[in-house]
Amino acid sequence: MTDYRIAKILSTIDWDFPSRVGHSAIEGLHPYPAKFIAEIPRALLDVLPIASDSAVLDPFCGSGTTLVESQRRGIPSIGIDLNPIAALITRVKTSPVPAGIDQVAEQVIEQARHSARVDIPDIPNLDHWFKQSVQSALAACTVAISSAHIDYRDILRLALSSIIVRVSNQDSDTRYAAVRKNVGGEDVFCEFAVAAQRIVMALAARDYDLGSATVINHDTLAVAPSRIAPPVGMVITSPPYPNAYEYWLYHKYRMWWLGFDPLAVKQREIGARAHFFKRNPHTSEHFTQQMAATFNLLQKVVVPGGFVCFIIGCSKIHGQIVDNAAIIEAVASAAGFVPVFQSERAISAHRKSFNLAHARIKTENLLVLRYTG
Repeated sequence: MTDYRIAKILSTIDWDFPSRVGHSAIEGLHPYPAKFIAEIPRALLDVLPIASDSAVLDPFCGSGTTLVESQRRGIPSIGIDLNPIAALITRVKTSPVPAGIDQVAEQVIEQARHSARVDIPDIPNLDHWFKQSVQSALAACTVAISSAHIDYRDILRLALSSIIVRVSNQDSDTRYAAVRKNVGGEDVFCEFAVAAQRIVMALAARDYDLGSATVINHDTLAVAPSRIAPPVGMVITSPPYPNAYEYWLYHKYRMWWLGFDPLAVKQREIGARAHFFKRNPHTSEHFTQQMAATFNLLQKVVVPGGFVCFIIGCSKIHGQIVDNAAIIEAVASAAGFVPVFQSERAISAHRKSFNLAHARIKTENLLVLRYTG
């Protein structure tokens, strides 16, 4: 199919997807900011041809939407994300349900509920964000999960992660303010039980074969090409917008409770607002360099003729609007990726995330490029 024909077909799609009324059960396994809606990779996978024996890559996979939609079509996929919560969500979404998970979840909850006093992890400002009884219950759950067989831990850890904001003093997943909540230790166990059951039911309802889906929890800018196999026939991704969303902040206490280091994630997270308000602040040039490093990786793993699709919006940095799509197109061109199609789409006003009002991101651009090799 010629690039002209492909662009013609893509231009007939309403990329706003106004008829979208909600997400599927698999999409809603765990809260995630600025979530990549399934309709975007779904439409691209339906239109764009992909080389045989190649895979789909999402180098900023977030909650795994691209990998799920690839798996639905029987296409091998690879996802990379720095954030360990994102990697956990994606692994669970694309992995089989281990036999006996319901019984194991019940055993873990009972073990946590009746455990002796456990050590509370050393987490900053813990008393501000979590009641003492909630701290004890969460700590007991993490200890009980760690004693479960490794085959069950991802689902159990995801279930616990999904409720952490709900049982904390944080107002909501998208409002970072402490409020009084009528929750206690027993609520942790009850919410954990419900979350585990909901996740298992959503995974069990998948009506497609679970083909190959590889998740790499690493900084995309530092991933060795040798870790990506098979060769990549298509890339579908939405990189972080500079000075817009703070994924590390959104998942900060989830990471701490699960034993990860959110400050290490913050340090390397592309676009985190903190980078733009320090002594030597980041600028749009940093994003240019980060995307150049990304395309340096893509040059090494994408097959000649393969497609690269980016969803990216503008940023507002110290009062100036930065056209991130133009940055990506320029970097891509220098790396041998030629434009095939571009379209602007409106972001749903109902999509919730930290900093949306600050960043004033109302539209984003779809860029479809082809690698000339």
